[in-house]
Amino acid sequence: MMQGFARFILKVCGWTYSVQTPDYKKCVLVVAPHTSNWDFVWGKLGYTAMGRNANFAIKQEWLKVPIFGYVLKKLGGIPVDRSKASHFTDHIADMYKQREVFNIAITPEGTRKRNPRWKRGFYHIAIKAQVPIILVIIDYGKKHMSLSAEFTPTGDEQADMKAVMNHYKDVVAKHPENFSIGN
Repeated sequence: MMQGFARFILKVCGWTYSVQTPDYKKCVLVVAPHTSNWDFVWGKLGYTAMGRNANFAIKQEWLKVPIFGYVLKKLGGIPVDRSKASHFTDHIADMYKQREVFNIAITPEGTRKRNPRWKRGFYHIAIKAQVPIILVIIDYGKKHMSLSAEFTPTGDEQADMKAVMNHYKDVVAKHPENFSIGN
C-alpha cells in the first residue's frame, strides 16, 4: 500500500526513479546532494516507491519535536548527536550485526549548507559492518532519484572519498549554491 502511494505521489509531482543496484538486506545508502529538507521527502518517497525500506541518520534535535519527532522515529530516524564526538559509526555497525535486514541512509555532507569536506562516517560504517555502499542520487534538474551505483572501498580512504564525491559531479541540487563535491 505504501509503495503504491509513494509511486502515485512521485508521478503526480513529476518525479521518476531508477534502480541500478541489487536489493541488499544490508547496505549503507549514501544520499546526495543534501541542500534542503525536501531531500528527505523525495528520498523517502523514492526509496519506498522502489519497494525498499531504510532507516536514516538525522540530527537528534529533529527527533525532540513533539509529534514530528515521533513520526520521524516511526519512519526509521536514528539520532545523531553532532554537538560532541560520539561512537556513532560503532553504534551503527553494531546494529548491522544485531539485525538480519538493515539499511541506513546517510547524507555525507552532514548539513544542508555548502560543505566541500564530506563526513566519512558512512565509509567507516560500511567497512566495520562489512556491507556494500550504495550511491543514491536525488537530481532536481531531472526530477529523478536513482540507486545509481554500488561502491566498494579499496582501503585508500582519500581516493575512495574523491571517487564517491565525483560520482555526484553532474547532479543538480535543490539549492545548487549549497552543493559541493570538494573541487
